[in-house]
Amino acid sequence: MSQTISVRHDERTTDLPDGSTAIQALKALEAVRGQVVAARVDGAAWDLDRPVPDGAEVEPIYADTDEGRAILRHSTAHLMAQAVTDLFPGAKWAIGPPIEDGFYYDFDVERPFTAEDLEAIEARMHELARERQAFVREEVSHDDALAEFADQPYKREIIALVDDGRIVSEVDVAADAGDGDAAPTFTVYRNVRVGGDGSVEVAWSDLCRGPHVPSTERIPAFKLLRSGGAYWRGREDQPMLQRIYGTAWESRKQLTAHLEMLEEARKRDHRRVGRDLGLLHQPEELGPGLSIFLPNGALVRKQMEDWIRDETLARGYLPVYTPHIAKEDLWQRSGHLENYAELMYPGMEVEGASYRLKPMNCPFHIMAYTSRTRSYRELPIRISELGTVYRYERSGVVNGLLRARGFTQDDSHIFCRDDQVVDEVVACIEFARDLYRAFGLGEPSRVAVSTRPEVKAIGTPEQWARAEKALEEAAARSGYDYEVDEGEGAFYGPKIDIHARDAIGREWQLTTIQVDFNLPERFDLSYVGEDGAKHRPFMVHRALFGSIERFFAVMVESFNGAFPTWLAPEQVRVVPVAADFLDYAEEVGATLRAQGVRVHVDASDDTLGAKIRDAQTSKIPYTLVVGGAEAEAGTVAIRPYRGDQRKDVGLATFVAEVTEEIAARRTEPHG
Repeated sequence: MSQTISVRHDERTTDLPDGSTAIQALKALEAVRGQVVAARVDGAAWDLDRPVPDGAEVEPIYADTDEGRAILRHSTAHLMAQAVTDLFPGAKWAIGPPIEDGFYYDFDVERPFTAEDLEAIEARMHELARERQAFVREEVSHDDALAEFADQPYKREIIALVDDGRIVSEVDVAADAGDGDAAPTFTVYRNVRVGGDGSVEVAWSDLCRGPHVPSTERIPAFKLLRSGGAYWRGREDQPMLQRIYGTAWESRKQLTAHLEMLEEARKRDHRRVGRDLGLLHQPEELGPGLSIFLPNGALVRKQMEDWIRDETLARGYLPVYTPHIAKEDLWQRSGHLENYAELMYPGMEVEGASYRLKPMNCPFHIMAYTSRTRSYRELPIRISELGTVYRYERSGVVNGLLRARGFTQDDSHIFCRDDQVVDEVVACIEFARDLYRAFGLGEPSRVAVSTRPEVKAIGTPEQWARAEKALEEAAARSGYDYEVDEGEGAFYGPKIDIHARDAIGREWQLTTIQVDFNLPERFDLSYVGEDGAKHRPFMVHRALFGSIERFFAVMVESFNGAFPTWLAPEQVRVVPVAADFLDYAEEVGATLRAQGVRVHVDASDDTLGAKIRDAQTSKIPYTLVVGGAEAEAGTVAIRPYRGDQRKDVGLATFVAEVTEEIAARRTEPHG
């Protein structure tokens, strides 16, 4: 009598022959409803052809889910690496994880990849996919892994990092880190050709946690996008590798839609739009990651800053201004030099003391808190500042305003009692919701609680658990569904990240809210309680925009430079049909200007058609055309950037309409 195993799904249980695979279990439980790429067995991602243990809970992972797409993309990354090593003998490979909407793989090759190389690699990938190669999982010993990857230095380094207890990336770690002094066991995935005669040939292998799709034929649609340099492990003292980015989807339809979105995103790139509309200037003389807001951009930014200043004051925040530098002693005490030094600019010696540009505002706000003794009656104390910080982001990750080296945060730190933490975090989430609505991003698209990181975490597990519980309670009370991002917290405490979607469906992480129990300890913060004794406050960090620069870039791309009237740097353009009517055009402009409208009168010698085209190209919300009839009747002809044209509109009527629209801060539609 053969042995059987019992598996279950959706409270249903069935018995299967011993050694049955995940896909056999799912089919037996009638759990397959679509394209399945892997399974979840007792909560862990699992290959479909991998045997399941007795008593396991088995769930399908579908291709059209985030988890399923990540598995599909990681499998495609392996397929790409095989194609690269076929075409570039001697290539060394590093890591190749799935990322949002795609994947990448890093290679050590003799020269950078060209566009022609990417075409050849993609063609080879299609050839290999048609071979229906199987992805086969195998556990190997420590020594066998070293031997197998003897000519792959980056793989051997990963093995050494696992030996030392330091993990590089989930896609490259051991299946079993060993027990006590025992050497770890590693998981290897092999791309395997199976011949018609049953012969088996291992075509390519890599260290990998998995899981993967069963075979290359289960990768329906992919595209290689670009290549570029990337330092091994993100450190400039390490070798420069060549990174190839690609994307993969569960259908050709989804791939086509994504590629169309990428093309639209390219057209909307904030650096391109910012240059065309005179918003930004990023000269090489400044250095990477540093930008100048030109007058048009500065006017948009001013509206952002005015909004956040007014709202923080209305919600009980207290403004401060702090310096851009401080002595190293402050950063030593805060823990930044210990845990964040690689992202700080080097010190500067002044009068025998070393100073650093600030990467964060928190120590300065702590100094404001400690300027005098605090009472429990004062708490919560909400300190707020538009504070400019400087971080030495690696040149390979700098990306215009989206990832900058100098940027301004709408930074606030809330000092509160233990019983106030949840209420304060809930209020921060609601504040972020109001901001997203005001600037046309709608409701938050994702709320995620990030927990204790595996490395560089300060504080006790008990402190982390307490803070994480407070954030989860606040996220739940906010009314939003939230997810948990394991291990993604800051070194000093857990956080909530709030995302939003732009006009073309891209998701952006913007707001961050963090609970910090570390800095109050390091700076010995206290307040006098009702009992007359000293007590330790909690500290909540929050930046709603994230940074002014990043949020500005997201708005530029989402609106495609066509800002709503209240944000637009130039709200109205007045165009006289001829020089004879310039006086009336100036009168119209003065009337609008007196009501606070940002208006420009086009007094150039260009033709009427050229003036109107320039206003449209500049994406001015309203262009007013005035001639003899308008001057005589005191009216204007309105040509909005969007919407229907209107003639014979009384000037007073238009002034009332546009000022009401600006005051209401209407944000629809997007660009």
